[in-house]
Amino acid sequence: MATQAPILADQDQIALYEPVIGLEVHVQLGTNTKIFCSCPNEFGAAPNTNVCPVCLGMPGALPVLNEHAVELAVQASLALHCEVRNRSIFARKNSFYPDLPPGYQISQYDPPVAEHGWVDIQLPSGETKRIGVTRLHMEDDAGKSTHDGYRDSSQYSYVDLNRTGSPLAEIVSEPDMRSSDEAFQYLTELKLAMQFTGVSNCDMEKGNLRCDANVSVRRKGAEKFGTKVEIKNLNSFRFLKQAIDFEIARQVGVLEAGGTIVQETRLYNPDLDETFSMRSKEMAHDYRYFPEPDLVPLEISDDWLAKVKAAMGELPADMRKRFVDEQGLREYDAQVLTATRALADYYEQTAKACGDPKAAANWVTGDLAALLKAAGKEIEDSPVSPQGLGELLGLIASGELTGKLAKEILPKMFSTGDAARAIMEREGLKAMSDTGELEKIIEGIIAANPKQVEQYKGGKTSVIQFFVGQAMKATRGQANPAAVGEILKQKLG
Repeated sequence: MATQAPILADQDQIALYEPVIGLEVHVQLGTNTKIFCSCPNEFGAAPNTNVCPVCLGMPGALPVLNEHAVELAVQASLALHCEVRNRSIFARKNSFYPDLPPGYQISQYDPPVAEHGWVDIQLPSGETKRIGVTRLHMEDDAGKSTHDGYRDSSQYSYVDLNRTGSPLAEIVSEPDMRSSDEAFQYLTELKLAMQFTGVSNCDMEKGNLRCDANVSVRRKGAEKFGTKVEIKNLNSFRFLKQAIDFEIARQVGVLEAGGTIVQETRLYNPDLDETFSMRSKEMAHDYRYFPEPDLVPLEISDDWLAKVKAAMGELPADMRKRFVDEQGLREYDAQVLTATRALADYYEQTAKACGDPKAAANWVTGDLAALLKAAGKEIEDSPVSPQGLGELLGLIASGELTGKLAKEILPKMFSTGDAARAIMEREGLKAMSDTGELEKIIEGIIAANPKQVEQYKGGKTSVIQFFVGQAMKATRGQANPAAVGEILKQKLG
């Protein structure tokens, strides 16, 4: 029997309602081994090869907590401005799936490792909105079930348990978001914080960052929340936004038609751009939490907490503010440069080498970024070092190079790895320093263009750009445009 297509509300109906959105984000911690055993915590191994009696839940096999996983969870908590508890407890969260061999997940329920944090996001209006973080707790991951892609997928599902036991930090937000755009911004900031602190690479293609969205709607002005629906396993930022928008339209459509929202778990189908029911939503008591008998409570001393905090690098939001306030960058450039830790570090080293933060920002986000994109490279793989780019910008500042010549030299640096000065001297790309020679060239240009001279003297001063262009062309870009302009004004005046 065919499933009836959902009735979606139109924009006028949606405008009568306020969405209420919270996210549950699972971040795989960047450890070498799993959270409770010594199996490799890696992606891409042959199915069911990175397993042992512990992560397979064999009788008598005992878990041992990975200290590095705890450190990363604490770093994640601090990056989200959470209060880290000195004592937390692991519990068994019971559920029965083919990719969860023990029949339970080792997680934290009450108390978790950290609570009461926040993430600031930027609204389109330019205002800052603070999204609360309810809790961060540690847990082990389940395996992966594959339901299609094999010849006999119509009869069987395939289970790969390599991911079983991988360390996760689950980050639960407050229901503070009111649009899919706000959810997108929150997840973006959270991802940046995790990457900058080295907690995780957050590679969504490898499942290192996964997101569930809790969505409800209520009439504008109402205080009581509506019935929430959980959308599971959103594995891209674009799908997160699309799924939330669809679910808002679906729920409003149901309510406007006189129906009621059922609390349930749904999945998003990107091919159809719609959500569909998966199962009724479990409550906490459905998981029958009880303290994990094989693990002692997790104790985090103040000294250990202080050491972890001291080892953390600068957070992206703080770095953006510093770039704008102290280095005079535009908000947009600061945003681009803090997209990754590697890019921010490259920019800072370039700015230090040349002494001009704005010039460094312009060249890193402009000419160098274009070369990297064309070559399919990331900033970490740049053939031009930050010191090398800084040297190039220093040659412009000293007057030895013009900007046009520098734009010729950078691709040569990129392809050969040679230094800017070496290329400049080898290929004779120095800026012109002979003022007398430049004056002769400009006099010739003026003599050859009497019509433009007449226009300039008649008050059309913008025509001077024509003369500047001719001079730059005649000198192969080796003349300083500012010097050309000054000489032209003298000769034409």
